[in-house]
Amino acid sequence: MSVELLDTTRFYGFRVRRQIAGQTFQEYFSLKKNGKRLRGSDRTKVKTKAEARDAVLARQQAKAKTEAAQAALFDTKGKVRGILFRMKTEKSGTRTPVFQIGIMSTKLNKIVNTTVSINLHGLKGAWEKAVTFYAEHKKISKRSPIFKKLLRAQPTRAQLEALKKKRKRKR
Repeated sequence: MSVELLDTTRFYGFRVRRQIAGQTFQEYFSLKKNGKRLRGSDRTKVKTKAEARDAVLARQQAKAKTEAAQAALFDTKGKVRGILFRMKTEKSGTRTPVFQIGIMSTKLNKIVNTTVSINLHGLKGAWEKAVTFYAEHKKISKRSPIFKKLLRAQPTRAQLEALKKKRKRKR
């Protein structure tokens, strides 16, 4: 909660302050009337009003935070940030195509990593497993439009082949 009691020579009352999408929202609720300090039920009414305003700002702040997090899911080319196509070199030396997921988990509050084999699950199945893991750790509902958008962002077989060729040239 960001309701703060200020008692200075210039102001006596509650200040409500929140940062929403990089902008500061700040409002003051005075505890003085006719030069005298409010007490009892009058003071409680002002505090209730300040807390109600803070609750409205808190909802706006949470909404802005969620929207910013969802906007950060995709890069400028429409690819999902945190799910990468890689050619993993196995211990035997063979190279296997995988989707590598490396993200900050809001579920566990730490960085999580995993890989999903395209050879084992197929392109569609591997992508679905990768997106499910991603959504679970980003706390995205499987019924949400964002989840469906993540599924639609699946790279095509041609895009993956182009990446393979590009990586071979670099070696």
